[in-house]
Amino acid sequence: MRFAATPTLDTDGPVAEAMADLWWLMLALGALVFVLFLALLIRGLLRGAPEGVDDEEHHRRLTRRWIGLGGVALPAIVISVVFGATLRTMADVPSDTSVDALEVQVTGHQFWYEVRYPQHGIVTANEIHLPVGRQIEFRLTSADVIHSFWIPALGGKLDMLPERTNTLVLQADEPGVHTSRCAEFCGLQHALMGMVVVVEPADEFDAWVERHVSFTEPESPGAREGRGVFISAGCVECHAFRGGEQIRGDGPPGPDLTWLTERRTLGAATIPNTEQNLIDWITDPHVFKEGIEMPASTLTRTQLDALLAYLRADG
Repeated sequence: MRFAATPTLDTDGPVAEAMADLWWLMLALGALVFVLFLALLIRGLLRGAPEGVDDEEHHRRLTRRWIGLGGVALPAIVISVVFGATLRTMADVPSDTSVDALEVQVTGHQFWYEVRYPQHGIVTANEIHLPVGRQIEFRLTSADVIHSFWIPALGGKLDMLPERTNTLVLQADEPGVHTSRCAEFCGLQHALMGMVVVVEPADEFDAWVERHVSFTEPESPGAREGRGVFISAGCVECHAFRGGEQIRGDGPPGPDLTWLTERRTLGAATIPNTEQNLIDWITDPHVFKEGIEMPASTLTRTQLDALLAYLRADG
């Protein structure tokens, strides 16, 4: 899979391509106007007034001419072209979905993303998996303040509002791994509210769905001991770990930790998902992301090892 280095112009899907075409048109028109203005400026600086011509009358005629051409006609032409192209681009952005569209519900939190696949009963966080060539109906909302959902490589940007659901229809045409950042200032850690978007062939997406749907509570001795730590240390008050039994408490919401081992990042795309980073995050997440709800832990190394065996076990 490729990782998009320049996601805004490295398009992957019809919506992003339409928006990129509009951007290139605006860039070309802007460059053309700049070059024309520069050429006229140089010509005016190098050219003197014609001999035998009354300076005042000459400048009056020139002023009227350039106000008409440069101040009215040229801007009207450029604005008309951009306006027409914008309307065409807006018409190319779908508002309705096909019957086989995949619904993905994304809820913004301070400062992470909750992701649900209602058609499959899957709940995850900070990482979205999408099949190639299939329309995606994103249902966007917020649990607290205004966030903004944006995957530059796929196109489209839409606010995530409390007590309201907005719909964004996108499609990815090539496999790849893309990044997303919240595009609306939402608090202290706004800059570290990110997400990974994995676009994969249909068979790989189906396999990902099957793994998540068939997840069961890990039963190894180490995992059972870690489950006890998960409950006694209070992790259960904020986080869910799905399986045969739902063991979530009533604390402030935190990311669902099922299949945490498969995610590429921790802390909403803040750091890579490695064992040592997970230990450091559990020990004191404020080192990486100051001001979040999760408190530092006082677990012993033995408890940490048991908790990791539980969180990183494949169900």
